[in-house]
Amino acid sequence: KRYRGVHLVMESTLTARDRVGVQDFVLLENYTSEAAFIENLRRRFGENLIYTYIGSVLVSVNPNKDLEIYSKAHMERYRGVSFYEISPHIYAVSDNTYRAMRTERRDQCILISGESGAGKTEASKKILQYYATTCPVTDHLSTLRDRLLQSNPVLEAFGNAKTLRNDNSSRFGKYMDVQFDFRGAPIGGHILNYLLEKSRVVHQNHGERNFHIFYQLLEGGEQDLLSKLGLERNAQKYQYLVKGCCPRVSSINDKNDWRTVRKALTVIGFHEDEVEDLLNIIASVLHLGNTQFGEGKNGENQITTETQLKYLSKLLGVDGAALREALTHKKITAKGEEMISPLSFEQAVAARDALAKAVYGRAFTWLVVKINQSLAFKGSSSVIGLLDIYGFEVFQHNSFEQFCINYCNEKLHQLFIELTLKSEQEEYEAEGITWEPVKYFDNKIICDLVEGKHKGLISILDEECLRPGEPSDISFLEKLEDTLGGHAHFVTHKLSNGKTRKAVSREEFKLIHYAGEVNYSVNGFLDKNKDLLYRNLKEVICQSNSQVLSQCFHREEVTDQKRPETAATQFKNSLAKLIEILMSKEPSYVRCIKPNDAKQSGRFDEALVRHQVKYLGLMENLRVRRAGFAYRRHYETFLQRYKSLCPGTWPNWQGRLADGVATLVQHLGYKPEEYKLGKTKIFIRFPKTLFSTEDSLEARRPALVLTLQTSWRGYRERAKYLRIRQAVIQSAWRGMISRQKARRRRHAVDIIRKFIKGFIYRHYERCPENEYFLDHQRFSFLMMLFRNPPKSVLDKSWPIPPPCLTEASEHLCRLCMRNMMRAYCRRIQPEWKKQMEQKVVASQIFKDQKDSYPQSVPKLFVASRLNSEEFNLKVIQTLGNDKVKYGIAVTKYDRRGYKARPRQLLLTSSFAMLVAEAKLKQRIDYATLRSISVSSLSDGFMVLHVPSEDNKQKSDVVLQCDHLIEVVTKLATMADKKIKVNMSPDSITFAVARGKEGVIDFTSGPELKVAKCKKGHLLVTAPKLNP
Repeated sequence: KRYRGVHLVMESTLTARDRVGVQDFVLLENYTSEAAFIENLRRRFGENLIYTYIGSVLVSVNPNKDLEIYSKAHMERYRGVSFYEISPHIYAVSDNTYRAMRTERRDQCILISGESGAGKTEASKKILQYYATTCPVTDHLSTLRDRLLQSNPVLEAFGNAKTLRNDNSSRFGKYMDVQFDFRGAPIGGHILNYLLEKSRVVHQNHGERNFHIFYQLLEGGEQDLLSKLGLERNAQKYQYLVKGCCPRVSSINDKNDWRTVRKALTVIGFHEDEVEDLLNIIASVLHLGNTQFGEGKNGENQITTETQLKYLSKLLGVDGAALREALTHKKITAKGEEMISPLSFEQAVAARDALAKAVYGRAFTWLVVKINQSLAFKGSSSVIGLLDIYGFEVFQHNSFEQFCINYCNEKLHQLFIELTLKSEQEEYEAEGITWEPVKYFDNKIICDLVEGKHKGLISILDEECLRPGEPSDISFLEKLEDTLGGHAHFVTHKLSNGKTRKAVSREEFKLIHYAGEVNYSVNGFLDKNKDLLYRNLKEVICQSNSQVLSQCFHREEVTDQKRPETAATQFKNSLAKLIEILMSKEPSYVRCIKPNDAKQSGRFDEALVRHQVKYLGLMENLRVRRAGFAYRRHYETFLQRYKSLCPGTWPNWQGRLADGVATLVQHLGYKPEEYKLGKTKIFIRFPKTLFSTEDSLEARRPALVLTLQTSWRGYRERAKYLRIRQAVIQSAWRGMISRQKARRRRHAVDIIRKFIKGFIYRHYERCPENEYFLDHQRFSFLMMLFRNPPKSVLDKSWPIPPPCLTEASEHLCRLCMRNMMRAYCRRIQPEWKKQMEQKVVASQIFKDQKDSYPQSVPKLFVASRLNSEEFNLKVIQTLGNDKVKYGIAVTKYDRRGYKARPRQLLLTSSFAMLVAEAKLKQRIDYATLRSISVSSLSDGFMVLHVPSEDNKQKSDVVLQCDHLIEVVTKLATMADKKIKVNMSPDSITFAVARGKEGVIDFTSGPELKVAKCKKGHLLVTAPKLNP
């Protein structure tokens, strides 16, 4: 339903074309006529239809008033709808780009161009608002969305100004990438800025203003803030703000805009100290403008405004004396020596202005970097780029800035034509239609004229700026004449003939651009291209203690001997990177047009619009788009709209769509040269063919309406009859359902009654009153056991049985446990069984006795702690048939002196022995082993007690090892001395020789220590593991 609604909105305008024009210029019958093009714009503008297509390009005319076409409802109307199915709108371009990014998984970009006042900035805002409103969002993404939207007022405050043509003119080019995740939600952004008009900081034409931020600070800043910055609430008192004689503008509320900017800075994430430094820089620019120079006592140039110098020193965070010196002198390096030379009055003013421009320009760049940091996202993402850049500019007086701007437009136009032709050719090839080459003006010759190596205009300009001697703007013009004199698109006064000479002054050169001829004055070209700041001024600013300035001016700049790139070269390089970015993305285009210079709504200045149509290259674009077929639609869309015109396709076509369209156009009498059928689309060459079809549809509509009304009345009456019949059937059905419910209720009452009576008689012998309840109890208990039996042998839980099942429950419990035990025993492996047997022995000996026992429980016992390579071969030979069952490295303490000696303790099936390298030091038969003593602490000491009367044994053996629990368990198991393991909490007494005894004392401490104490005892300190 929604699809049909929007589709009708789009196509219904075809029938109203006499009043509102066509909404796609490719449908213009006389598409080569500029007058027809402008007349179509005028008609639509008069009906408040400000958007028109040229194929996929959107042409937007600034209405200079608010239109009710940007609500959330309008956004939803365009969301997810195919591009041509609804009337042209900026939201249609936004949605089409977004869906292409998601479905094709390819980065997109939207190129917005037009002259100042045409509505470029507003178009980019509408696109961002559309994405912010319609894209999925979370709490985190909501913060990012706010930052994206709030970056606009900040950049406008610092980069926009009132000009003669526009009260909010962007004085810089902006490219913004909006990043989206796999769900299509915005997750990050990045901004690139181009060619800020820094000259506006120090000079404005009459009727123009400086950048908005200066006026916002003076009008909206708190009094305490202004006092701190040394400013007054009067723009007329600042030299940099009075040159345009326009401190206030009726359409701008600087006070409200100041509050908006302060709030936006907070939302974006600027810290208070950063904002304070930024405002200090803004104030310092105003103080620089009021810094005056005069002649001193000795005729030298000096600063005459000490108050400004004091504030400058404070706000810029630099030494006042050094700043004074830098503003009135320059440092010259000649033959490796540095000399200080005083500046003339004109040079000092130029140095002051250069400092103001440099400080403001770099602060603006820093601002963009900070915004990028707040929007940064480092993961993988899809991207939609927005390019809001100045359109082609032709003024009364054109200088270096217009040259750069128009060069940029030449490059973008070249890209535009190439990509438009490429997309057209790709669509034709995809549909299997023969591509017919299109003739068009290739402006590569103009781009090469500007950017060519060695002989390009920029190269000549750079060469003139860098050559020794005294180059000037006139010498630059002369060199251009010498180098480019024969070029068809370059003209000067000297090179022109008598007819055109008057149109070019002696200080101008003319470039013949794709959009027309432009005269450029060379005055100021060299200075603006150099964009230099005296070295000693750089040195002073590099010493600033301002956080922002220290990031803007790097100290390496002062020591770096390499010449900095000129402004034109920097712009050329950044433009090349921009073109590279745009080439990597799928482009969409928005061409903005200003209807009049007076900013009045409803006024359409035909001469001004014609000028813009020419400079935007719209006629060239239309000619390229119309070189093939004017109208193309998918088969489904075309057939759905016009199927009623052919009996063979009405009311529904059941076959292939292509066959249905072929049947339809054959019935309509289309000639072969008027159309082509592609794989999925129909291509119509002439608009008159489409209009004729649309007129036939309009004539057919009354008959269709009558047919639909007749069908509707018949449907309505039949539906009424069916409702009556259904009511009778429903009545019978409801009666049957009600009877079934009554039976179920009676049965339920009987069951509840039996249950309650059984509960009352539950302690009686089985009788008719309680037999249902008792059976239910038995069944419930058995089902509970069936559904939730014990899961393991360790699970001792068992449900409480009803009294009548007590004996049966006990039998079932025993059977269940026996079955689980049998199943568990079947599953256990021999190795694990042996491990468990040893763990049981360890538990019997050490549980609740030895401090280190709990830590040993989860650790598995191993077969031996010694590898076969660690056994000495002679010892193995000495043992003969006795196999070593277990071996471990131990430390033996001597009887006298307690000297520690490394040993190996080897256990066989009948005896244990201590081995040192290849020698058998002591053998202890299990039969003669009296007992084993260990302490209750976490140490690894044990004493093997042997009979003192046995001549073969030297004395009791004192050993220490790392795995005491394991060793004692294995030894006690092999010697069958499990009950002869003694635990001593304080000390162990052992035999040293016949009649003599030794003592090992045990005590708790932070770490394990073994030492001989004064009594001659062995003192062992062990940490407490289980307090």
